[in-house]
Amino acid sequence: MFLSNAESWALLKRDGVELMLSAPNEHEADKTPQFTGSLYFRTDHVDEVWLAVKDRVKVCYSIENFDYGMREFAIYDNNGYLLQFGQPVDSLEPWL
Repeated sequence: MFLSNAESWALLKRDGVELMLSAPNEHEADKTPQFTGSLYFRTDHVDEVWLAVKDRVKVCYSIENFDYGMREFAIYDNNGYLLQFGQPVDSLEPWL
């Protein structure tokens, strides 16, 4: 397990699977008791995933590149939980 310096997230790894737990996302204002973070999925094809789901789900924030080196977007699942999908910017195709 790895805790970030800011202690706002933790990364669990085992057998090639990674699970990152994070504090609430700044794009969302949590109002009721619940799982107050997000589920983050790292993918090698974030733009393809975005195109496949963007018109079929409630979007928290659209795909964008962040200063911390990830290209990601976030959506809500059917229970209202925040799901984030990301890919390192340095692994993207040059045309992005």
